[in-house]
Amino acid sequence: MRKLRSIILDCGLDEELKWGKPCFSFEGKNVAIIQPFKAHCSLMFFKGLLLQDTHGLLRSQGQNTQSALRLEFTSEAQVKKAVVKSYVNQAKAVEKAGLSVEFKAKRELELPEELTQILKKDRKLAKAFYSLTPGRQRGYVLHFTGAKQSRTRIARIEKCASNILAGKGMHDR
Repeated sequence: MRKLRSIILDCGLDEELKWGKPCFSFEGKNVAIIQPFKAHCSLMFFKGLLLQDTHGLLRSQGQNTQSALRLEFTSEAQVKKAVVKSYVNQAKAVEKAGLSVEFKAKRELELPEELTQILKKDRKLAKAFYSLTPGRQRGYVLHFTGAKQSRTRIARIEKCASNILAGKGMHDR
């Protein structure tokens, strides 16, 4: 992480701590963030979809991400200054040009059957859930539907109910 941070700061980006991680911006726009994971460290570009993957290294954040792509490193030796700088400089150019990602039309949120049944029985919880922002609703639905078994989905819903009633998202404290 230190090596990545040093390279990025050498590219003229501003740094601040966001979401508990080093986040880098250019002209006030988020460009990249360092993400530590157990198996690797990533440099995630918020508008990665707009970058030319000149080295074939950009990876998707996951099936629910539309614009972010990241570089993944499992060792410090993999962090090549010239390669990282090329991607960072592209990301700066994207911001300088004012480019934006055209997102796919959002599909309607499909609630799992277990959540639908619980919300029918508990009007207070239903009101609180539907009062959440679409992003917070989606976060919960992704968490609930990530469980393979119905009883696990129910347990997750029950565990999250107090946060939903408090108007909090999945990762709010």
